[in-house]
Amino acid sequence: MKNKVFLKNVLTLVLVFSSLLVFGQAKPNVVILATGGTIAGAGTSATGSEYVSGQVKIEAMIDAVPNIRDLANLKGEQLSNVGSQDMSVAIWLDLANRINTLLAGDDVDGIVITHGTDTQEETAYFLNLTVKSDKPVVLTGSMRPSTALSAEGPLNLYNAVAVAASPLSKGYGVMVAMNDEIHSAKDVRKMITTPVQTFQSPQEGMLGTVIFGQVEYFHKPLGRHTTNSEFSIEGITELPRVDIVYACADMSPDLIDMMVKAGAKGIVIAGVGDGNMNAGTLEAAKKAADNGIWVVRASRVPIGKVLIKGEVNDKEYGTLCSDELNPQKARVLLMLAMLKKRNWDEMQRLFIDY
Repeated sequence: MKNKVFLKNVLTLVLVFSSLLVFGQAKPNVVILATGGTIAGAGTSATGSEYVSGQVKIEAMIDAVPNIRDLANLKGEQLSNVGSQDMSVAIWLDLANRINTLLAGDDVDGIVITHGTDTQEETAYFLNLTVKSDKPVVLTGSMRPSTALSAEGPLNLYNAVAVAASPLSKGYGVMVAMNDEIHSAKDVRKMITTPVQTFQSPQEGMLGTVIFGQVEYFHKPLGRHTTNSEFSIEGITELPRVDIVYACADMSPDLIDMMVKAGAKGIVIAGVGDGNMNAGTLEAAKKAADNGIWVVRASRVPIGKVLIKGEVNDKEYGTLCSDELNPQKARVLLMLAMLKKRNWDEMQRLFIDY
């Protein structure tokens, strides 16, 4: 009788231990890389608009989110702590290299990045071109600091971890998860200055939704990315300087000359309409292109493509067409494209493919 009881207890312990082991293996491992931003910001008033970005460290942010550790085994790393207006190429390179190192191992299933909203779409797009893994990489942030009334940061972080931990997210490239929506790095844009619904994908639409951790996708992202990207930052410590000039009525052509003299190796023109500019500026762009400066025609209009043979014949002028990319993302692609010597056809193909 005693032997039967003993064996029963042993069997029970084995089953319990096995269950814990299985559940432990089933829970994914997600690393949260913190860069600062409003989500880590703090202010003196819960109802005021004044605050300072990057005041809260990542461990405190994780601890402030109820049940977030039920989604995944979490580890936080403080990579930087800046407002995203101060995001830099140096931080981009550190971030991409760290992500590639983490995702190369079998012990990390996904990455979440906390980031300010001002340049979040640029960081997301840069990572979309330089991360070499099909595991999910998800950026999130908030429009209200942690001390504000109805701060949305905790729920955004919870949902971002849910997206990164979901097996459904594999192969979707780099994404932005905010305000219950999931957006691709290529399509997402900050469309409104301060409301929480600022991030939208006006051209292709959101990829899906994440509502209290429940992930649903509607379609796959367009364009080449991550494991299909031909770009590499291995051994790269800096990127070529690329400037953006904003087109307007009666714009000054000498702005392009000034950028070239200041050291720009590439220039993106946020053109009017279909990437247009006045005659003087177009001639200045041609002159720069003739002298080895890559010039890209993008548009200040928020939605739509820039046409290669619309009002400007790009091959004739030596300029490039940004296709669907807005000026800030066209700048990111141009910086990476210039790491390798390419002819006009090869450069233009990149703006179509990515």
